[in-house]
Amino acid sequence: MAIPWLAVLKIVPWKDVISNAPAVADAAKKLWNNVGKKPSDQASVIEQTAAHPPSDNAVIATLQAHLAAVEITAAELHSQMLVSAELIKTLAEQNTQLVKRVEANRLRVMWLGVSTLVIGVVAAVGLSLVLLR
Repeated sequence: MAIPWLAVLKIVPWKDVISNAPAVADAAKKLWNNVGKKPSDQASVIEQTAAHPPSDNAVIATLQAHLAAVEITAAELHSQMLVSAELIKTLAEQNTQLVKRVEANRLRVMWLGVSTLVIGVVAAVGLSLVLLR
């Protein structure tokens, strides 16, 4: 069972994987930093609203501030989505290359097996002819 894994590990285009690894890692770090550093400000807004009953102008100003915050958040989420999509695209391209190479090697192994079988049959027939004489 260890032989197929060794064969697969030898087949993997490690040069391509290693050359693309920094770009994938940088994109993942960038995505993580964008997603992980955003604290939620909702708790402080709720506490401030509960402490002081707002007037009509204050309510409008608060709603406008919330709308602006939502628009900013939507824009940030959109940029994070683009970074995620780029990372997924890169990973998908690498996966496609790996699958193509594995499939090509599978076909080679199949042809090698068939040719080995044919050579074995020819050798057995030749040996049997030699021994029958």
